[in-house]
Amino acid sequence: MKSPKDDSLNEILAAIEREFPDIRTELVYETPFQFLMAVMLSAQTTDKQVNRVTPPIFAQVRSSADLAILPLSEFEPMIRSVNFFRNKARHIHATAKILHERYGDVVPDDLDSLVAMPGIGMKTAKVVLGVLYDRPYVGVDTHVHRVLNRIGIVRTKTPLETDREVERRFTEDQKHTIHHPLVLFGRYRCLARKPRCGDCPLRPKCLYYQHHIDPAWTDPSSAST
Repeated sequence: MKSPKDDSLNEILAAIEREFPDIRTELVYETPFQFLMAVMLSAQTTDKQVNRVTPPIFAQVRSSADLAILPLSEFEPMIRSVNFFRNKARHIHATAKILHERYGDVVPDDLDSLVAMPGIGMKTAKVVLGVLYDRPYVGVDTHVHRVLNRIGIVRTKTPLETDREVERRFTEDQKHTIHHPLVLFGRYRCLARKPRCGDCPLRPKCLYYQHHIDPAWTDPSSAST
């Protein structure tokens, strides 16, 4: 049996999907390995910046085999404009070699195999599995973590804690469709510094709006009984 909290969660997620109904990633790619590379590059970097960097790389790197034979010293300068490019170059290059030597240049379709590779954390692995293999995962990045806490769906301190709550509370159907809308909601509506609360459809339910934006709101828990 559903609880009132279930209904509220459904309403919130449905409102986010209505605002950002396009569930495709904003990263531009053609092959599975290119997508894995793009997601790894996107950590603490905008998708727009990644999309500016990858075209000349993807022109010569379509599979892990292509990158495995490319010297790291040649690959690193290609991503110099991306944050933490040295670490990312090393991790992506090492992952390409593992995929080429152990997996026949196929991106694995299971979480454990992906997170065991250099530079691939839980968020990256879940995004890759969701996009490439249509698995029911939400990749919890800073946008998702911020949005879910501001609205009040979770009360967590880290994206990892938020990830655990999402796995516990969201249904498989919800996880199938909500990742990209949540990311876009955080990227273009619920911004970190200046959230666009004025016409946000979630204002009536949003704890951040009630506490920080609406001067008429009072915390009902502080009322005398």
